[in-house]
Amino acid sequence: MTLAVLFTRPDHTGPVPPVGGVPPVDRLRAHLTDAGARQVLATSTPAALAELAERSDEPILLCADDLVAHAAVLRHLATSPVGPTVALVLTDPPAAGQAVLREERGQVVEAVRDDDQVDAATGTFGGAIRVGVDDLPILAAAARSAAASSGSGPVPDRIFTALVGTDATVFSHRVRLLVAHRATDAAGVAAATSAVASVNEDKAELRLSVKEKDDFFTTYFVSTWSPYVTKLCARIGLGPTGVTAFSVLFAVAAAGLFGLGGRSAAVLGAVLLYLGFVLDCVDGQLARYTRHFSPWGGWLDTMADRAKEYVVYAGLAVGVDRAGLGNGWTLAIAALTLQTARHMTDTWYGALHDEAARRPPSAPSTGGGLGNRLSQASNRVQADTGSVSYWLKRTIVFPIGERWALIAITVALFNPLVSLVAVLVWGGLAAAYTLALRTLRARSMRVSVLARVDTTLYRDDGPVARWLGAAGSRLLPRWAGPLPLAVVAVGASTTLLTCGLVGVDDTGLRVAVLVTGLVAVLAAGLPSGRSHAGALDWLVPAALRAAEYLFVIAVDVAAGIPGPVTFALLFVLALHHYDLTARLEKRSAAPELRPYGLGWDGRLLLLVAVVLAGVAAAGETTLAGYLFVILTLGAVSGWMLPAAPARPSTGGALGVDGRAVVGTAEERKQWP
Repeated sequence: MTLAVLFTRPDHTGPVPPVGGVPPVDRLRAHLTDAGARQVLATSTPAALAELAERSDEPILLCADDLVAHAAVLRHLATSPVGPTVALVLTDPPAAGQAVLREERGQVVEAVRDDDQVDAATGTFGGAIRVGVDDLPILAAAARSAAASSGSGPVPDRIFTALVGTDATVFSHRVRLLVAHRATDAAGVAAATSAVASVNEDKAELRLSVKEKDDFFTTYFVSTWSPYVTKLCARIGLGPTGVTAFSVLFAVAAAGLFGLGGRSAAVLGAVLLYLGFVLDCVDGQLARYTRHFSPWGGWLDTMADRAKEYVVYAGLAVGVDRAGLGNGWTLAIAALTLQTARHMTDTWYGALHDEAARRPPSAPSTGGGLGNRLSQASNRVQADTGSVSYWLKRTIVFPIGERWALIAITVALFNPLVSLVAVLVWGGLAAAYTLALRTLRARSMRVSVLARVDTTLYRDDGPVARWLGAAGSRLLPRWAGPLPLAVVAVGASTTLLTCGLVGVDDTGLRVAVLVTGLVAVLAAGLPSGRSHAGALDWLVPAALRAAEYLFVIAVDVAAGIPGPVTFALLFVLALHHYDLTARLEKRSAAPELRPYGLGWDGRLLLLVAVVLAGVAAAGETTLAGYLFVILTLGAVSGWMLPAAPARPSTGGALGVDGRAVVGTAEERKQWP
């Protein structure tokens, strides 16, 4: 529930006389109730707001009495899933005393009064802000600061300016298609009211359900007609979770047809895959249209997207094998490993960008040089929406829509082997492109992100890695940091896969090579206790994922484990690691069953043990089943029945210094 506070000016109950017979304040009360407010309280003093914030255990929706807007504007603000604290941002020129602000990556990073405007102002404060529970103490302090100051201008703007000047992360909610203005006189209210009446609210909301910026295939081949499906789903009462379920069914059916083989099955599978992707877009559009957001729904959507894609890889692998075209499971395993490692870099590079956006304006934004020039060039292209360079930049990184389109087209026109090879080739080129450019840009940013979170959680360390980290913090030389040793682990796993085990007949030598490789990989645990504050340490989680997956593949090749068993274990591991990224993006607490996941180090030790014991296939199958059960139980306890979120200062899944690390949606991860 949400408590709404309507800030009225002390000299009257509303900014101007009523228009159309309805006083503006009464209309705002109705809008706030429609937005889901449990109660609407009115006050004209910041001291009263401070007392409310100190006592409240629910979010507060603060609104100035001069806002004239569609009811949906406040409803969207109150239900926004982007963060706990979200401010309404307008592009109107500010009136006397109103706050202007500067945004970066969807966050308000600076706010000042209009008599001291920032040079790079991107908007004005819209007079409304939803403050999350964790930020209520900061709101109380900001309100008391506004009460103690002698400044002029609207009190909500003074409070907002003081709030942005703290460590609170304030996200921006821009008005698009709908209408919102701040009016301080009768003429302004009449004009704003007329503008509101001229826009059909429901049609605008349906259009708003489509992402403002999406990828080329999604924009021109899905979003042109998916809103009609969204409207139909809302009309028949089908919720976002139900649409996600149908999307999964379509993808599984497509995978089955790909595995069955034959031209007719391939074409029908391609059609189902396309329709499944349309439904994958519709579930998000339906959630935005109906404002039905939940931690469980967000987690399910994230996990279903990846699970569907990897099930399709498995279907293609079966199709390759059945057609006698080669070893399809090898290609599917390689595609899964590559795509998972890429997604890890997407997540942490997005978090790195968000951290850079939160730097004080006085701090240097870059270190100059090539990385700085690349950042400036990327920003120019990103701002040139719809241009050829804009679409090339979005397409070259091989986003989800393009991946599904490539699979559907190649399997329908050629065969499953061509599909898997195409995914690997384009994915590999995209990985090389983004990794190279992001590395250069990250070096110029001079910020860290892993140092602000529970590092052992996102490294996925187990007891052995933590024990090694305690020893390594005392014994390691300074140069042996987290990233160098993580790269060593990747190199050791790759060496095992390509050179060490295949073709070696001597059992003793095979065991020696295996144990030596395990020791080299476990060396990545030595710096786990150190601060991951290096400019490139955001790559550590992805490197550890790559090292673990490559080690599993190498051991399975040496032990002769069937491809489907290897794929199943990697599939469950990928879901486990996507659960961790979802917790970062949704700012959720660490899973309660975290110790039972064994950590990457514990899983590798167990894997080597079952291989040496001669029960590799059975042991690996059991491990995959066990990890799937742990993941399922963790999802039920942590997402379907979420506990009260941990405050960042506990050092849980969020920032250890009290500032949340901001996750990013997939479209925000695409820019190298």
